[in-house]
Amino acid sequence: MKLAFSTLGVPGVPVPDVVRLAAAHGYHGVELRAHPEEPVHPGLGAGERAEVAAAFEAGGVEILGLAGYARVAAPGDDAAVVREIRELLRLAGDLGASFVRVFPGADPHRPQQEGDAVAARRLAAVAGYGADLGVRVLLETHDSHRTGADVLRVLGPVGHRQVGALWDVMHTWLGGEQPSDTFAALSPYLGYVQVKDIASADDTTPLPLGAGVLPLAECVEVLARHGWDGWLCWEYEKRWYETAAPLPDLLGPGREHLGRLLTESA
Repeated sequence: MKLAFSTLGVPGVPVPDVVRLAAAHGYHGVELRAHPEEPVHPGLGAGERAEVAAAFEAGGVEILGLAGYARVAAPGDDAAVVREIRELLRLAGDLGASFVRVFPGADPHRPQQEGDAVAARRLAAVAGYGADLGVRVLLETHDSHRTGADVLRVLGPVGHRQVGALWDVMHTWLGGEQPSDTFAALSPYLGYVQVKDIASADDTTPLPLGAGVLPLAECVEVLARHGWDGWLCWEYEKRWYETAAPLPDLLGPGREHLGRLLTESA
C-alpha cells in the first residue's frame, strides 16, 4: 500500500511546501483539498494548473486526488451538481490526479430511497466524462451515507467502474460498521482509504495516528488479508480544529505508525 496525507491538515500551505513535506517524510502522494481558500481549486487557470503539476512531478510526489465538496444526494437541481463535479474532474485531469472525492449530503428529512436515486443519477451522468479523463469519482462514507452499506445502495445502481467509493474509517466506525463488513461492501468499488484517529465518538478532534480509538490496525489487516494494495491517506482535520497539534510535526511518527501496521499485517 502507498501512503498519502490530505492538505486538510495543512490549510493554506503553498504547493511547493506541501511537496517538500511529503518528500521529506516518506509519503508517496498527497490528497489536495479543492476549495477556493486553498492554493488548488477549480478556478485555477491553465498556467497555474501546469505549475502545480510540475511542482509535484519535480518532487517525486503523486497527486492522489482532489477532495471536492459536491453533495450528490442533496436536494436541488441536478445540473448544478453535475457541473461542479465536471469542473473537479477537469481539474484532476489537468493535474494528473486519479480521483475526485464527493460527499453524499442527502436531506435526512426526505425518504432514503429518494436521496439514493438522486445520487446514483448524478454520478451516472458524470461517469463517462471521468472515463474520458482517466479520473474516478469516489463517494465518501460520510454524513447521510456513513457506512459501506449506505454507499453501496448508491454505487450498485450506478454500475460504472469510473464511479467508486472512498472509505473514511472514522465515519464507518461512528456508523457502527465493522471493518470487515465495510470492506465486503466496498471492495468492488474501493478507490482509496482515509485513515485518522480521534479520542472518542463525542470528541472528534484529530489525534496522532495510534493515539485514539479508531480501529486502524484492524482496517489495515482486513485490507492486507484481501490483497488490497491501494492508498492509505491520512486525513488530519486541522482546518476544522484550530487547537489540534500542527500536522507537519506529526507526519514522521504517523508514517512510522502506518509502516508498523503494514508490517504487522503482512
